[in-house]
Amino acid sequence: MPDFQPYVSPAEHRPEFTFRAILLGCFFGIVFGAVTVYVGLRAGLTVAASIPISVLSISILRVFGRASILENNIVQTTGNAGQSIASGVIFTLPALIFLGFDLEYSRIFMLALIGGWLGVLFMIPLRRQLIVEEHGTLAYPEGTACADVLIAGDRGGSFASRVFLGLGLGGLYTMFQNDNLFSAWPGTPDYQPDLGPQHILKGAAIRADATAEYMGVGYIIGPRVAGVLFAGGVFSWLVLMPLIYFFGSGLDHAVYPGTVAVKLMTPSQLWSTYIRPMGAGAVAASGLITLLKTIPTISNALTSSLREMRKSGGKAAKALRTEDDLPMSVVIGGSLALVVIMFIFLQFRPVPGTYAGPLANLAASLLVVVFGFLFVTVSSRIVGLIGSSASPVSGMTIATLMATAAIFLLKGWTAPAYGALAITVGGAVCIAASNSGDTSQDLKTGYLIGATPRLQQIALMIGVCVSTIIIGVTLSAMNTAFQEFRTVDQPWDINAPHSGVNPQPSAKLPERIPVSDANKTITNHTPGEYVVLNALGSPELADGKYLYSPATKRIEVQWVQGIGSEKAAAPQARLMATVINGILTQKLPWGLVLMGVFVVIAVELLGIRSLSFAVGAYLSIGTTLAIFAGGVVRFLVDRALEKAGRSTDEGR
Repeated sequence: MPDFQPYVSPAEHRPEFTFRAILLGCFFGIVFGAVTVYVGLRAGLTVAASIPISVLSISILRVFGRASILENNIVQTTGNAGQSIASGVIFTLPALIFLGFDLEYSRIFMLALIGGWLGVLFMIPLRRQLIVEEHGTLAYPEGTACADVLIAGDRGGSFASRVFLGLGLGGLYTMFQNDNLFSAWPGTPDYQPDLGPQHILKGAAIRADATAEYMGVGYIIGPRVAGVLFAGGVFSWLVLMPLIYFFGSGLDHAVYPGTVAVKLMTPSQLWSTYIRPMGAGAVAASGLITLLKTIPTISNALTSSLREMRKSGGKAAKALRTEDDLPMSVVIGGSLALVVIMFIFLQFRPVPGTYAGPLANLAASLLVVVFGFLFVTVSSRIVGLIGSSASPVSGMTIATLMATAAIFLLKGWTAPAYGALAITVGGAVCIAASNSGDTSQDLKTGYLIGATPRLQQIALMIGVCVSTIIIGVTLSAMNTAFQEFRTVDQPWDINAPHSGVNPQPSAKLPERIPVSDANKTITNHTPGEYVVLNALGSPELADGKYLYSPATKRIEVQWVQGIGSEKAAAPQARLMATVINGILTQKLPWGLVLMGVFVVIAVELLGIRSLSFAVGAYLSIGTTLAIFAGGVVRFLVDRALEKAGRSTDEGR
């Protein structure tokens, strides 16, 4: 949009990339990285960090004298990297535990670093196409809201009071909604219809996670996109789930991939068992369609950037301050360097039990970059439509894991260790997609306020480096703090074959094993007394780790890992482990996945952009209904403004 004018003119030079801004941003990156790991593992949700960091930055820097709006933007840009990388980490890498492997700090650190840098590097050539050229099309809700907060803090006066009044009302609403505080109204109203003797609509549910952030996202993206999202939720929760119950309620046995009979399932179980695989297929297919549609424009942008780089001898031509990106030489050189780093890491720090060889490790490293670029592009466009809070990063990761595990299956690599190698690839891609989404929001904020893209991109790289230090520490600490050893007693022939149960010789038991019985009495044991068994998809043992005693020939202890327990459920990571194990053991519900693919094709043939619909079909209706409610409010406000003769400013 050539007529767009940012808040700070390109010709104006205010303090921006200052030492205090970077230092404060690094501090917030560490804090919000740790908080995101903690909240994400416990609640299955992540916290949006850019707006809180912006508010804190405005308040803190003001103590030391008036700060530039561009300085505050660098603070939130640097600090927000911690939250986005932590989100990608907790969605995937805890799956190593469920697959029977230990969480190694070095593995978490390297994958977070590689994925985080990929997310930033690949957004450099995409910024002009997605942020600038499609300014009126892609709203980037969080980025736009963050820009409003920064501008409000810089202007002060009535504009600032309106923004901060909104923040205050949102916080007050959350306090009264929170079950742990006032609980004035239910946080998630839930209606599960079961009408008449024919049990009409049994299996369906209408619920809303009526949080301020979801309704705010709906308000920003507007009624049209919010409506398409909600349509996907209606299709899944009010059409497919009652249909599954209707046909499955007469069966007394479980229908794959379920483990209990359909008639005994709650709506949440129907959704997680049958709808999410279908939704993952839908998101993967719609993402691929979106990518194919945008390939010409992306190709033109990359070709133009490379042409300019060649003309200038590797240096970008002098551009306006607000159009100054890092050069393509950094993108290409950085990507090649990350391939080398990934290869060296896989070669010299392989997953225990994998003997892939140099060529396979190189192929895995290249897969990270190829899938990384694909889903960075898709993720950046998705968050432009619906925001980072509702972005289905886990769905894109599942698509990556499906492709990677399918390649492994063709190669005959079906041992559990290769599942961990697939998580290594998928984890790096997930982190890249997650970070690119928030990078897009940050660059949108910078575009609106008139920041220098090159300085933002450098700040993001610094934020990635700093935040990865604390993420692995927090993850390991939570796993250790919440773990339990419980007494069980089951005879076991370790020499007989047991489907889904494998010894794990590399497991690191603590030097003192405190085993508690039903009366909470603690007895201490030593690691030498036991052999660790890992169960995943076994008909004999529930998923998890167990300690087998060679002396008594019995399983005596259940080792409940901290991550995966009730205190830190990590639902997304468990889903990843299930997908990988399902493909490698050839038990993945491909029928459901392909159903999602063909639903997307049908939606595209109707002339509707399928991406928003697929995302809505994948997410819980609690999320999409809350977003739709915000979209309805936006519709009513826009109508009221039109009647008053004022602009709705829909394009931002």
